[in-house]
Amino acid sequence: MMAGFSLKVKTKTGQQHIVSNLEQNTTVRILKNLITELTNIPEDAMHVVLGFPPFKPLDFNKDDELILAIGISNGDTLIVQEKQISEEERNQLAAKKRLEEDEKLAKELAAQSEGGSGILLKQIVPSDNSCLFTSIGYVLTGKVDPESSQYMREIIAATVNADKQEYNEGILGRPNDEYCAWILQPESWGGAIEVSILSAYHGIEFDVVDITNAIINRFGEDKNYGMRAFLLFDGIHYDPLYLESTTGEPPKTIFPIEDNAVYLQAEQLAQEAKSSRQFTDVNKFTLKCNVCDCHLKGQEEAQQHAKKTGHINFGEI
Repeated sequence: MMAGFSLKVKTKTGQQHIVSNLEQNTTVRILKNLITELTNIPEDAMHVVLGFPPFKPLDFNKDDELILAIGISNGDTLIVQEKQISEEERNQLAAKKRLEEDEKLAKELAAQSEGGSGILLKQIVPSDNSCLFTSIGYVLTGKVDPESSQYMREIIAATVNADKQEYNEGILGRPNDEYCAWILQPESWGGAIEVSILSAYHGIEFDVVDITNAIINRFGEDKNYGMRAFLLFDGIHYDPLYLESTTGEPPKTIFPIEDNAVYLQAEQLAQEAKSSRQFTDVNKFTLKCNVCDCHLKGQEEAQQHAKKTGHINFGEI
């Protein structure tokens, strides 16, 4: 088979088309795409036979096969018919195709990772208002240990208290001393300020994979740290990410900055999670004020309640 390889395509309605400039490495998938463009017959409803008696049905289910391998030769005429399939069958075919695409993507991501030997996964940690600190503890030690959260709170409070000029009310949203007392409470949530402080303390870049916006916020990017770790953020909750080995090696949570493959996996994860809406809308989730038991909807109501009452102790519902 040489460059310029051509086929004739006919439909049941009598339409005729020429498919030319096919190559030796043309696959069934490529040919199906071309036929769909010409005939508007969906790929999952396509029935194709060679157009000379005895008619020979062609196996168009093997997308990655070369068309030469399924019996097509230069100059052949293909007769394309549209199979009548039920809505249930169509849904089943669509689900099968999505599964095949997901499996293919997983393999590609694994091949892109360091040494082509792993895939980035989420480690679930408790939703106890200290999920950020538990997640950072996991990427540093490989263990889910909620008790490490208080130690990190103390690091943050000491750092903030030691530099009142840098950590002023404009940055913290409250007076320095008040913030230091607040962050030491186990009910207080961590966020960008806390991630930044812990990144500097440990000398590691923390990359927060924000699936609400499908972006990665890199804390410590300007410090030229040699290593990085990944945290997943769904709008309200943090979980750590780790690389699951396909070669039997222990899971990895810290990676060289130059390992771009694992960063690409994190980007892909953010985009897929957003597209499937695996995030929490911060304007709709429900909180409870642990001081007065008032139920509040969304981040904005919680902030307004805190300003009005001075209550800053909230819990997830």
